[in-house]
Amino acid sequence: MTRETVKGFNDYTGEDALKRAEIRRVLVDNFERYGFEPAETPVIEYEDFVTGRDEKSKSDRSSNQGEEDEAISDVFKLKDKGNRNLALRYEFTFQLKRLMNNKKLPYKRYQLGPVFRDEPVSANRVRQITQCDVDIIGGGLKEDAEILALSAEILGQLGIKNRILVNNRKLMNEILEAEGVAEENKTQVLREIDKYDKLPESELRENLKKLGAENIIDNIKKGEDFFKQFPSYKEILDLAKYCSYYGIKVEFSPTIVRGLSYYNGTVFEIKGAGIKETIIAGGSYNFNNTQCVGISFGLERLSAIASVDYGKQKTLVVSLKEDKQAIKIAQKLRTGGAASSVYFGKPSKALDYANSYGFDQVIFVGAEEIKQKKFKVKDMDTGKEKYLTMNKINKRNLLFQRKNSSGKTKK
Repeated sequence: MTRETVKGFNDYTGEDALKRAEIRRVLVDNFERYGFEPAETPVIEYEDFVTGRDEKSKSDRSSNQGEEDEAISDVFKLKDKGNRNLALRYEFTFQLKRLMNNKKLPYKRYQLGPVFRDEPVSANRVRQITQCDVDIIGGGLKEDAEILALSAEILGQLGIKNRILVNNRKLMNEILEAEGVAEENKTQVLREIDKYDKLPESELRENLKKLGAENIIDNIKKGEDFFKQFPSYKEILDLAKYCSYYGIKVEFSPTIVRGLSYYNGTVFEIKGAGIKETIIAGGSYNFNNTQCVGISFGLERLSAIASVDYGKQKTLVVSLKEDKQAIKIAQKLRTGGAASSVYFGKPSKALDYANSYGFDQVIFVGAEEIKQKKFKVKDMDTGKEKYLTMNKINKRNLLFQRKNSSGKTKK
């Protein structure tokens, strides 16, 4: 029996898990500071609801999600004992169709959790993704700008240099109309434009030629002045204006389209230094005749390039057959806000244990220490030692100067 993880699924422990936990903390803190409230939804849903083929989605003309979306083919499907067709969620947004019912607008929600894609695996593409979303149900360009401002603030706190690229689906549809692209080809043309940075230009031109849109690439290369002739370009300008109120800059990029068909206005991608793939993406859409906007952070990609202080200093209290006093010291440290564990095993193995789990310092508690009323504290990085009385054992006095995970000196 193999105990390896399924391809595209990962375990996270140690420093990886600590870093991910700190990034989550930064995300949630900022989501809530911007007025978003948490939500939780099932990992498993009815297949028709996940794919947008349920009767409600079919009758809702404002929701274009369905078989035309490539992401639908990547949905993990399953059946329960009742032989019902079920599926794992591949994103959070479609579940808002249910959550938004009877909510006063604007409804601002955030959600963190796993989503699943049955797709090819690469270095920065896995099958179980920890997605971190915020959405505003009810809003327009002003809300688009607020979500981008939130994203920029989070990336600043994570030490990630970034570029915010924006486009507009209305604008792209106006260009397709001007080019005379047939209605049945528009979705595929947008998909091809979305591959602008992924395919050789010759291949992209050939694909677009088959769809009657061979001039699109030439128009894109004309630069931003070309797009100013279309009415919806004003939304790009208005978005940039509102973003400037937050002190952030956005870049117009006509090749940003986004793959899901429910987007109907602003779309955006945020690129981070140190990784080729997009780290944050989203856009505006219409559910249940209500305009919305949302953005999604991928925890795996953020973790690959973020610079955060994710390591709280930890103290190992080693009991040398003096369990009561060792527990008393550990509790004192915990009450003061420090992370602490008690080691009850053989003292000869205590330092090896401390090294294995990244403890910063070790306190030895034995009969002699209790008699002298002084306890030896050993710095695990430098090997330095000092002695402290019980009333001086606290978070501040214990910690030695050292570098944290961001490379900055801390005490």
